[in-house]
Amino acid sequence: MADDSPASHRRDPIKSSVGNVAAQRRRQNAVTVGKERRESLVRAKRLCRVGPSGDGDVPVEENDMITDEEEFLLETQTSSAVEDLKSAVAYQGKGAMQKRVNALRELRRLLSKSEFPPVEAALKAGAIPLLVQCLSFGSPDEQLLEAAWCLTNIAAGKPEETKALLPALPLLIAHLGEKSSLPVAEQCAWALGNVAGEGEELRNVLLSQGALTPLARMMLPNKGSTVRTAAWALSNLIKGPDPKAATELIKVDGVLDAILRHLRKSDEELATEVAWVVVYLSALSNFATGVLVKSDVLLLLVERLAISNSLQLLIPVLRSLGNLVAGDSHTTSTVLVPGYEITDGVIKVLVKCLKSEHRVLKKEASWVLSNIAAGSVEHKQLIYSTEAVPLLLRLLSTAPFDIRKEVAYVLGNLCVAPTGGEGKPNLIQEHLVSLVQRGCLSGFIDLVRSADIEAARLGLQFLELVLRGMPNGDGPKLVEQEDGIDAMERYQFHENEDLRNMANGLVDKYFGENYGIDE
Repeated sequence: MADDSPASHRRDPIKSSVGNVAAQRRRQNAVTVGKERRESLVRAKRLCRVGPSGDGDVPVEENDMITDEEEFLLETQTSSAVEDLKSAVAYQGKGAMQKRVNALRELRRLLSKSEFPPVEAALKAGAIPLLVQCLSFGSPDEQLLEAAWCLTNIAAGKPEETKALLPALPLLIAHLGEKSSLPVAEQCAWALGNVAGEGEELRNVLLSQGALTPLARMMLPNKGSTVRTAAWALSNLIKGPDPKAATELIKVDGVLDAILRHLRKSDEELATEVAWVVVYLSALSNFATGVLVKSDVLLLLVERLAISNSLQLLIPVLRSLGNLVAGDSHTTSTVLVPGYEITDGVIKVLVKCLKSEHRVLKKEASWVLSNIAAGSVEHKQLIYSTEAVPLLLRLLSTAPFDIRKEVAYVLGNLCVAPTGGEGKPNLIQEHLVSLVQRGCLSGFIDLVRSADIEAARLGLQFLELVLRGMPNGDGPKLVEQEDGIDAMERYQFHENEDLRNMANGLVDKYFGENYGIDE
């Protein structure tokens, strides 16, 4: 069986080795983006303060910061609430059902009161077996909803607290089915999304227990809140690093159509969650990527980038676009054809992102452009003729380091023609001369001086282009004027053999004994 993980390739950039290093980031992005989501815009685990039907009876703004005394009181109340639930579950007399619901509601209120709920107190008091019992089939919806809500907030806790839900997982998955009411199914999906957000081990447990297909089916209807929750849970469930779940998801009947339908809608929150699903599909599975690029998803992503100003939406949409461009040569060669309307649209939205105040958009847009710039000569000429180039040149000299490195890939790829061999790439001299004349050389020499191995290699490769390719033999003089010799000589005894050989080879070849004699 062929490996379905993405191939590590970029199409003939400055050097094939650089291409391999750069394209691996597509998969690395998928593995590390969970951390970004947890720390920034879209948290991997979410506390439920207001229920799926909007029925929150706990103030959600005033209780986030609590004193030690209040925390102690909350823990004491939680332990007491679990004891009350234990009594209610054991009680079989008149009004037993309402007694259980009331006890569950009180525990849920306590677990929803603070941004840091008293999960440890609930677990120590023995909440999980009781909540599992309350999820049993035939229970009224109100009871199921309250029990699933309690489990959702327990799963939003620390890793060991999330793992405590293991006995509840089969019933939570079972209640995703069509026989469940929408609020109950959505609350169970939320709880499972928190479990999946914890890590690969729990994701594998959920996948082995069959969580993927019922969650996927919850994406099919036009039920906004339910679809949002299901999409968020799925993006946690398929985030890898194994591509198998992503491949299985895109094969579920109706999922591709649902993705396209939800991306077309004006609901930005819904589109954001669906876009994160596309991020992981396109980052992890070659099969899914091939399916997506043959659909209208690329066009829909471009339209979203063009009209939206929501950072929460733009980040996954731009990441998805980048994954699709990087992951399938079909995208660049047959979809993003120079002169096609969609290609012009892609470049325009990337220019918009380069102009953004948000550094993450600048970095992502540069990454996408670097992959397009690694395509055909026509693709390079297309980028070169747009306002992207002056923006990139400015970013190379003024942006933070991580953005400058991405920008350098774009500019470097604009200067070399695709080659089938392993030798030195052919130059596009017009682009090289113009970019050097516009002041990019100092930016690449700064990369040579950096401690980042990948950036330093990229800088040295560009210096090789300048030394070899500038007309009238002007390359060495230009490099010397920007203190490039000093930058390269720092690698004379460097521990990295590749960089040491590259730098020493350039100095020996272009600045040897005969350098400067004519002058």
